[in-house]
Amino acid sequence: MEAGYVSEVQYTDWLANVVAIPKASGKWRMCMDFTDLNKVCPKDPYPLPRIDLLVDSTARYELFSMMDAYQGYHEIFIAEEDRIKTSFITDRGIYCYNVMPFGLKNAGAMYQRLVNKMFKGQIGTTMEVYVDGMLVKSKKEKDHLRDLKQAFEVMRAYGMKLNPKKCTFRVRGGKFLGYMVSERGIEANPEKIEAITRLQSPKTLKEVKKLTGKIASLSHFISRSADRSLLFFKSLGKTKWFKWTEECEQALKDLKCYLATPPLLANPKQGETLFLYLAVSDEAISLVLVREQEKVQNPVYYVSKMLQGAEKRYTQIERLALALVVTAIKLRPYFQSHKVVVLTNHPLGHIITRPDASGRLVKWAVELGEYDIKYQSRTAIKAQVLADFMVEFTGEQVQEGKEGW
Repeated sequence: MEAGYVSEVQYTDWLANVVAIPKASGKWRMCMDFTDLNKVCPKDPYPLPRIDLLVDSTARYELFSMMDAYQGYHEIFIAEEDRIKTSFITDRGIYCYNVMPFGLKNAGAMYQRLVNKMFKGQIGTTMEVYVDGMLVKSKKEKDHLRDLKQAFEVMRAYGMKLNPKKCTFRVRGGKFLGYMVSERGIEANPEKIEAITRLQSPKTLKEVKKLTGKIASLSHFISRSADRSLLFFKSLGKTKWFKWTEECEQALKDLKCYLATPPLLANPKQGETLFLYLAVSDEAISLVLVREQEKVQNPVYYVSKMLQGAEKRYTQIERLALALVVTAIKLRPYFQSHKVVVLTNHPLGHIITRPDASGRLVKWAVELGEYDIKYQSRTAIKAQVLADFMVEFTGEQVQEGKEGW
């Protein structure tokens, strides 16, 4: 109350309970359960930035400074007539917020709108901002103090405070939005990798679910993640008689071995041509989007999906088409801003665009029509990580189909 964040309330039609949420630091954050209030609040459509694109835009800079706003939400005041709606009960009385609290469903969108306006002159050039997380980036070391000064001047003008415990200045690499960014490229968070490599063999379904969740958080760094985790997902279906088989154990060992040297992902330059490799099996589809530099191809993003229901009955060419559609949806910003060359020895482009195509192929052709996609025969693969992707996955499992196209 001394800070002016809350005021005491006598009568209210709205009431929330206090909930304690553990923080990564080991401390606790007191939040309010605004479930009822959130149900009746209209959704703020203001978009949050795509994390993968933000991370892409930070790689290959020489110096970074990572910063975090201190209680940033509390810098936004609530309209006086709406404050009563944030009322919450404690053992010492009923209070309401004068400033925006955590837990409101539109809080993130509101704060993103604010910081986008604040740093509109820096975002995309010397800064990237995701809600209350900020990164100052400099292509040249000599420019970093200038770039930091510009950011600090904006913060001072708006009264934004920083949390010193969450700030790192003038480093050549560091953690941003759960990824490791540096001049070399984009790397998986080592803490997430260690969480899997140190994991003991699951003994319960709950432990298997935790494992699959950890894999999902690293999926776009993992070649063929769906195939690698297929046995784990299958074991989840055995709700009565769970058994961790030797095959599951070997799959976990193989995954840990792969994560011992995870790939370094490249970030594409604006407007350059990207290449896409497709691979399908009886159970999954997998893809890798790559960029080529000096005749060497490096991965930008891995995509993998397990086939469900009727998808398992698709012909080989339909699975390849599905793989392309899934990738175009998931990586839409890449497809919108780059020409994408699909490298395949299958007549995929001809099948999708032929006049007498019908059913889902026509639907997919329409969905893909808005993008600049070209098809090209696959030649020699110029990077070992891509060779592993193709040889391991397409060697015997993907053969020329005999189905009529």
